[in-house]
Amino acid sequence: MEVVVIAALIMLVLLFLKVPVFASVLAGAVTYFSLMPGLPTRIFAQRVISGTESIPLLAVPFFVCAGVFMNYSGVTRRVMSFCEVCMSKVPGGLAQVNILLSTLMGGLSGSNLADAAMQSKMLVPEMEKKGFSKEFSSVVTAVSAMITPLIPPGIAMIIYGSIANVSIGKLFIAGIGPGVLLCVSMMILAGIISKKRGYSSEVIKVTPKEFFKALKDAFLPLCLPIIIIGGIRFGVFTPTEAGAVAIVYSLFLGFIYKEMKLKDIITGLKETVITTATIMLIVGAASAFAWVLTKERIPQQVTEMIISNISNKYIFLMIINILLLFIGMFIEGNAAMIVLVPLLVPVARAYGIDDIQFAMTFIFNMAIGCVTPPMGTLIFVTCGITKCKIKDFIIEAIPFYLLLLGCLLLLTFVPIFSVGIVNLLY
Repeated sequence: MEVVVIAALIMLVLLFLKVPVFASVLAGAVTYFSLMPGLPTRIFAQRVISGTESIPLLAVPFFVCAGVFMNYSGVTRRVMSFCEVCMSKVPGGLAQVNILLSTLMGGLSGSNLADAAMQSKMLVPEMEKKGFSKEFSSVVTAVSAMITPLIPPGIAMIIYGSIANVSIGKLFIAGIGPGVLLCVSMMILAGIISKKRGYSSEVIKVTPKEFFKALKDAFLPLCLPIIIIGGIRFGVFTPTEAGAVAIVYSLFLGFIYKEMKLKDIITGLKETVITTATIMLIVGAASAFAWVLTKERIPQQVTEMIISNISNKYIFLMIINILLLFIGMFIEGNAAMIVLVPLLVPVARAYGIDDIQFAMTFIFNMAIGCVTPPMGTLIFVTCGITKCKIKDFIIEAIPFYLLLLGCLLLLTFVPIFSVGIVNLLY
């Protein structure tokens, strides 16, 4: 037990020192194998490799590739034009377009960092020209990008499902509720702030002809989430195969729109390899550390300790939310997920908490961690492009932090938001 504590402390210290996540987790696992007498070190290598050999994880490079190709095929511009038409009469103007675009592109790309970077370049300069402050524009861009892990096909759902042995198809469908909840609530808040400050108060009249033209241009890209969810639900293909379908569909759109060149495909494949390698390094390292926890029976001990001290599942959920929010402030979401899910899921099941509900609560907590200091990746990506000061960003984001906490409480204690659609379809 003492060896596990030492290994965990080394991992945490390295994470706080901003050592790359995979290296920090690997260091913790290596420490354990080095200090445990009689434990063959080849097991360490086997666990790292086998952790990345899960069939469901094949969906990760597929959906990453599909998302990258979408950005090169002209899809983003068409979807943004459709969003502008839809939000033409809503208070907040481009702020509402920003939020709606994040929601729709979340169903296409699956990468919150890619969406935040894209919208920081495309929308923030336009928002500033319309009178929005740099801080508000940056906050709306970063916070709305956290919708991406919640809207199918989010990479976080694939990783969670493969670790916790939960249906990835059901997780995809369950993500619709939290994604829509966050989108609508953000739109309301952005509208209130925009109206109060006088941001983009002009109303643009859109004729039915303009609306249907924008819908026609965006129709094919917007069909992708429907194809993925429908295909999985009716057994046409598995979630992994759905990723391959998404790649073929994105190439089809590039051919139809005649905007994707051969060099774009090559560049997209390079980006896919880099992004996938980053994710898989973390998965492999965390799998080795998760094996250490399992060998030492840490999940069982944690379950027994929590159940013996906490009799109410709602108190347990509240404590877990506080714990995950704190962890999310310092540790990258995928790494935290791979280490913590094997520990916490058995406890949640012991309390009778629905697997899907707990998964959505967990993923939502990790998504919030992307926009909270000091390690919020979305903050650094957005502010790095928009040149917004992080201090000003955090002050401007306070109303949105309160909104996120309110949505988290709804997801945690009102199951219909997370499992309602799943129960309806299954």
